[in-house]
Amino acid sequence: MHELSVTEGILKICLDEGKKHNIEKIKKINIVVGELTGLMPNCISYYFNIAAKGTLAEDAEISIAYEKVMIKCHNCGFEGKFINKQYVCPSCGKSDYKIVKGREFYIDTMEVE
Repeated sequence: MHELSVTEGILKICLDEGKKHNIEKIKKINIVVGELTGLMPNCISYYFNIAAKGTLAEDAEISIAYEKVMIKCHNCGFEGKFINKQYVCPSCGKSDYKIVKGREFYIDTMEVE
């Protein structure tokens, strides 16, 4: 359910930027959501359509790029995704890695009139 407050935050940022730049209409918002955020893209889209009613973002398309978790293993140098949600390096089986993708959550771009 925290997608609702997150979505309201996205909308607020977009509306604030729209007002600051005298935008007439927000047509599309592109966001990036990492797997480790726990956010569900379909819930964000659903709540956005409700929250945007009556604003300059009403009927705006929301496009969500979902970033899977990517790691770099300190032990063997492997760079890539986990396999089958086993949180060890798929190459060497060690847990000595750095997460390089999957924590993202940001507004990437916004298309306006």
